[in-house]
Amino acid sequence: MKLISTTLAGFILTLSAVSTSADTDVLFIGNSFTYGFGSAARFYRADTVTDLNNEGIGGVPALFKSFTDQAGLDYDVSLETRGGSGLDFHLESKLGVIGRQPWDQVVMHGYSTLDSDNPGDPNTLIKTATEMSEFLKGMNQNVEIFLTSTWSRADKTYVADEPWTGQPIEQMALDVRAGYDKAAAAAPGVKAVNGVGEAWTRAMELGIADTNPYDGIELGKIDLWTYDHYHASSYGYYLEALVVFGNLTGLDPKSLGDNECSAYELGMSRPEVNALQQAAFDQLASEGRVEPAPLVLPRPVNPQRCTSGR
Repeated sequence: MKLISTTLAGFILTLSAVSTSADTDVLFIGNSFTYGFGSAARFYRADTVTDLNNEGIGGVPALFKSFTDQAGLDYDVSLETRGGSGLDFHLESKLGVIGRQPWDQVVMHGYSTLDSDNPGDPNTLIKTATEMSEFLKGMNQNVEIFLTSTWSRADKTYVADEPWTGQPIEQMALDVRAGYDKAAAAAPGVKAVNGVGEAWTRAMELGIADTNPYDGIELGKIDLWTYDHYHASSYGYYLEALVVFGNLTGLDPKSLGDNECSAYELGMSRPEVNALQQAAFDQLASEGRVEPAPLVLPRPVNPQRCTSGR
């Protein structure tokens, strides 16, 4: 009887573990553009995600997790990040961490200029994205990989003697996207590119975001960059997370509504949230990644969060 009871208890524990496991395990691999350098997003709700480097990061992964919770989706979200790095660093130093389990979806990106030594050159990105994709597919043949194409850097556009000096602010994002498209075509398992840089451009075209932080922020507009005009502000990382959310889930970011919890916690106004969700939707819809969907009132992720009184 004792043996039977012990066996039954083990079986119940196994069933319990299965029943509480998430539907989707997603991993974010990146650098400061993922972990939220220069903003309140960096350590935002870090307890809701798993930082494989144990650095207490929340960042874009925690924003994504919040969106999926509110949408009623079951995601376990992990991240592996290192500032100033491209995918070459993660391949050389972090495969032991990344390879701890197979992943259902992976979001990853390289250095912000494609190549730190040769800005605008996609060859390193193509090579490393291919190698990382092959490694990930070795753990799960069905893994869905999403490459995040990052934004135009104001410090590389408006400062003298930089690679994009004198060009329109949208040009760097377009050049970076062209590199990511080449990497996506070469790397196995890549399902789509997250057009974050182009969503930033759309926010500027919609009139919510200022185009040049060096001459001051126009009244009524937000600054997508943080103080260094290089990394993102909370607004910029929020927009990044919206694009990733729409691309991975297929859901319209606007369906989260202007009372979305994370925006409220980060101090954003409803008009700002509406406009950022619109910019994300416009970019995703232009690539056929989402279709318009009705508002679905966000689900509170715990009783203490996101009261509706704003």
